Amino acid sequence: MSYLVLARKYRPRSFEQMVGQEHVVQALSNALTAQRLHHAYLFTGTRGVGKTTVSRILAKSLNCQGPDGQGGITAHPCGVCQPCCDIDSGRFPDYVELDAASNRGVEEISQLLDQAVYKPVVGRFKVYMIDEVHMLSNTAFNAMLKTLEEPPEYLKFVLATTDPQKVPVTVLSRCLQFNLRPMAPETVLEHLREVLAAEDVEAEPGALRLLSRAARGSMRDALSLTDQAIAFGSGRLGEAGVRQMLGAVDRSHVFRLIGSLAEGDGAAVVATVEELRAQGLSAHGALEEMAGTLQQMAVLQAVPQAADAADPDAETVARLAAALAPDETQLLYSIALHGRQELGLAPDEYGGMVMVLLRMLAFRPPGGRVMQPAAVPPARTGDTRASAPAAAPATATAPPSGPRPAMAERVAPPAAAVPTPAARSPAAMPSPGAPVPPRAAPAGRSVEAPARSAAPAGGEPPPWEDVPIDESELAQFEAPRRTAPAPAGAARPARPAAAEPRAAPEPTRPAVAVPPPPAAPASAPAPSPVTAPAGGAAAPDAGAGALGDRWHALVQQMIERERIVALVRELAMQSQCVGLDEGSDGWLCRLQVERETLAGDANRNKLQAALAEVLERPGQLQIAIASVADSPARREAAARAERQREAEEIIRNDPLVVELMQQFRTARIVPGSIRPL
Repeated sequence: MSYLVLARKYRPRSFEQMVGQEHVVQALSNALTAQRLHHAYLFTGTRGVGKTTVSRILAKSLNCQGPDGQGGITAHPCGVCQPCCDIDSGRFPDYVELDAASNRGVEEISQLLDQAVYKPVVGRFKVYMIDEVHMLSNTAFNAMLKTLEEPPEYLKFVLATTDPQKVPVTVLSRCLQFNLRPMAPETVLEHLREVLAAEDVEAEPGALRLLSRAARGSMRDALSLTDQAIAFGSGRLGEAGVRQMLGAVDRSHVFRLIGSLAEGDGAAVVATVEELRAQGLSAHGALEEMAGTLQQMAVLQAVPQAADAADPDAETVARLAAALAPDETQLLYSIALHGRQELGLAPDEYGGMVMVLLRMLAFRPPGGRVMQPAAVPPARTGDTRASAPAAAPATATAPPSGPRPAMAERVAPPAAAVPTPAARSPAAMPSPGAPVPPRAAPAGRSVEAPARSAAPAGGEPPPWEDVPIDESELAQFEAPRRTAPAPAGAARPARPAAAEPRAAPEPTRPAVAVPPPPAAPASAPAPSPVTAPAGGAAAPDAGAGALGDRWHALVQQMIERERIVALVRELAMQSQCVGLDEGSDGWLCRLQVERETLAGDANRNKLQAALAEVLERPGQLQIAIASVADSPARREAAARAERQREAEEIIRNDPLVVELMQQFRTARIVPGSIRPL
């Protein structure tokens, strides 16, 4: 007797034996029990999910006569009567299976439809099952439309396809459609365990896990691979043998790669790839296994209690999840997914994999963690906002050992970046309900932030705070007061001791006081000194703000002259100038930038050449890797945010808008619809 493969031997004979398609089984069982039968069914889904199997069980349910020959339509065919046995063996004359891939013409369909006028020979219903129906030609579809819409009462159509998008809508509208879903690996693994127990075949859990994942949702593929694995292992399924048969990458290699990436060890990464090459393992499979492991790590980082206790590698995955930050895990996962698509474009598969892994190293933060910020703003107390503390020296600090700082903490500006206006009299406060005119910042000054503590009695917020804008966080990005840089070789005049006179505020503009920044602690280091321009003494206001103004102006000049583009422009925009020594014979500029990838020698040389052209004399440029608190990019972002805020206030305080919002209580301004000119 010839051997019957597992996929055919264990094909389900009833709805109770169906696995992983409970939504289809429930709908069909209820329809058969209530005898609310449609005349045409369309089963869609990928290969090996049970489309033909459901069709045969449905045909048996419609024609089952029961063990005693007196049965009727049922959701539980007996499997022992003559119609059930004939359908299982493929000899039932009233059940016709047509392969549309090889019978796709109008002649074959017309010949099948010509038989529809005759009643069933031995059964209760005629069932026409057309497999891969999307392969039919347009004329064949048109030929069957009328019969498909109004067939005889004894005729049922069952259509199956793996590509429902190619089926005409005129056919879809005439059918009751069921989508058979790919099966989960856990469902496939459980079914394989039952089949192998019935076959008395010994199998390791790791081997079954590999087979269930390799099936990719298809039960037929899983059983076919199991047949192959039994033959490969001489009647036994071992994890090593199944892995060798499938060409799957051992997870130990993947764990080693992720561990090397977490440590920033590029040499170990390249050595592991060479080991994969020597063993002939697939680079595509390695990236796929890495993406799956990174997905498990991301789940553990977000939901620690979601660990799979049955996974033998759960402890290793948990250890790797603790070694990487959540955002770094997401970055590696995204690069691994996109890198699989690039392997076919690479000259060499393993070379492409090396480039993908090196890209993971290149885009990770320096040291694998975000650096400790130079200064952290004080915590909020009640509803009072405090300005940023004094700046720390512009030097790189060790990575933090605790949780990663929030974004507001990473960009803490130096004290010079936050102006300290004099407190204004509370008598200048507008009365509640008074309209707020748009605020216009004078040239060269930053917009004052309203004090949250200045609220009317009773705890109600003042009327000018109707929009919840976090001014303290926005102030961190605002540029310091801009001062026109003095020409080289000339000393800037010292400021008078008295405060600079201000223009009188508009009568209706609220005068809001901003509390002065807290004094720096005694233990805090003093800011780095700034070298004065050659030929003159240091100006009294020389500091981080003036130095930032000077660097911002130089960057704008280089951009306007089109001397810096692409990565060089990005380096200049993202850098903070911590020292600028200008002399008649040369200059020395010291920058610091957060991203090490921007500070390469090629970018530095190009920026140095552009800076020499703007300053009209040669010099030297030094770049250090450290956290940045003030840069041209952040200044421009603050300016854009301020323009956006002013535009929104202009619209909100426009008399027509105010009148409309008072007249229509449900009226509102669509967020994001206001754009400054």
